[in-house]
Amino acid sequence: MEDHLSRSFLALADPTRRAILARLALGEASVGELARPFGISQPAISRHLKVLEMAGLIETRVAAQARLRRLRPGAIGEVQAALSRLAGLWDERFDRLDAFLQVETGHTEEKDGA
Repeated sequence: MEDHLSRSFLALADPTRRAILARLALGEASVGELARPFGISQPAISRHLKVLEMAGLIETRVAAQARLRRLRPGAIGEVQAALSRLAGLWDERFDRLDAFLQVETGHTEEKDGA
C-alpha cells in the first residue's frame, strides 16, 4: 500500500485536482459547483474528489442533502514540510558540488572577488 505522502503527490500531479484544491481554498463546494468550470461530468469530478480525499487533502461535510467538500486543515502543510526537507537536502548537495568545483577549477570566492 502507498504511503500518505505518495498519495498526496499522486493527487497533486493532476492539473484538474490542483484546480479543485484552488477552488476549495475559497470555501467549501458541492460536486456540481466544482464540476461547472471544468465542463466535465459530475461522475468525473467525483472520481477526482475521491483521489483527493484518499490522499487526505480534502474532507466531506454532509449538510441536509448536500455533500460539501472542503480542504482538510493542515493537509497541504504536510506536503509542504516534505518538500522543504527535500529542498534542504538538494541545497546541501549543490553547496557541496559548488565547493568541489571551485577547488577543482582553482576558483575561489576570494580570488574572484565574488
